[in-house]
Amino acid sequence: MFLPTVPKPVFNDLFARNVTAWMAKSQERLVNDTRQMEWQEKIINYTQAMADWVSDYVDIDFVIFIKWLMSPIILTFVILPCVILALIYVSVLVLHIYRAHRKRLIRRLTEYVEHGTMGDLLLGGRELVATIWDAHAWLWHGYELWGLENLPQEGGCLLVYYHGALPVDYYYLVGRVLLLRETMVHSVVDNFLFKVPGLKLLLEAFFCTPGTVDSLAEQLSQGKTLGLAPGGVYEAQFGDHDYKVLWRERLGFARAALKANVPILPVFTENVRESFRVLPFGGNFFYWLFMKFRLPLRPIFGGFPVKLRTHIGEPIYPEENMTPEVLRDKCKESMEKIISRHQRVPGSIWRGLLDRFIKKTKSQ
Repeated sequence: MFLPTVPKPVFNDLFARNVTAWMAKSQERLVNDTRQMEWQEKIINYTQAMADWVSDYVDIDFVIFIKWLMSPIILTFVILPCVILALIYVSVLVLHIYRAHRKRLIRRLTEYVEHGTMGDLLLGGRELVATIWDAHAWLWHGYELWGLENLPQEGGCLLVYYHGALPVDYYYLVGRVLLLRETMVHSVVDNFLFKVPGLKLLLEAFFCTPGTVDSLAEQLSQGKTLGLAPGGVYEAQFGDHDYKVLWRERLGFARAALKANVPILPVFTENVRESFRVLPFGGNFFYWLFMKFRLPLRPIFGGFPVKLRTHIGEPIYPEENMTPEVLRDKCKESMEKIISRHQRVPGSIWRGLLDRFIKKTKSQ
């Protein structure tokens, strides 16, 4: 703070007037400086309060780390070379898969050459993709599939699964069943997936359709195995690590099973909510967005290598004069029992990681 220079004293009445004027001027400047400091302090306090509020929801250190990660040096000397390194190891993985499953792949490709249809070509492609995903499941999550014996050998059935934030467990399930049983699980998915660029061939190869009650009943009557999540995108976006079943009033799957007279098998995967999670705040806002646009706009994060173990429950058969509501409630009750038996609640990422090193028997 700058103070004015004291005027040269004159020992008379002029001196007294000068001193009085200087003191009044200095006091006025001090008051003005104090007011300015109060305004600056308010800005500082507001800024600090805003930073404290943001730090409650955003990891500031992580943001700084991302900024450092995106610096030109890190990008050009670390990230981009690692992309090439990753491609090299993906190539090695594909060669290992080919060596382990070449007979199956050659058989499929031979069938394509002999028959020359696109369906046969996609069959070979499906098995190659399923093998890659199965290798990833084993390596990253130590994936296990229990209850495969509950899947009927003949006739159609409906698999209803708990929908995680990102249903990687269902992808693993479809691949594992295809490889072990040579059975393709047809999937009922949300309409928005068909609008995502680049997914058309994948959805076509793995028989993914939006589905209606009549079309599902027809496929089940033809002896096909179908998989769907009654909770759908809503359960994915608004479920949490308490693993509550959020089916709301969905009845379509029960109507289709009753119409085709096929069993329903509940499917649940341990720690699926710990592998990927949704943003833990802003639930009301994202619920408003979901109700307005019917799209999964709530961000997800994760990819944690927790233990994933899928359980296929015992089949629930339709009974005479059973209503869709009763069948749905029986399936929901069975799903909740599987969750209660096999899943720690609330879920924990650290415990999910430790489960990789803990052996568990089917009797537990």
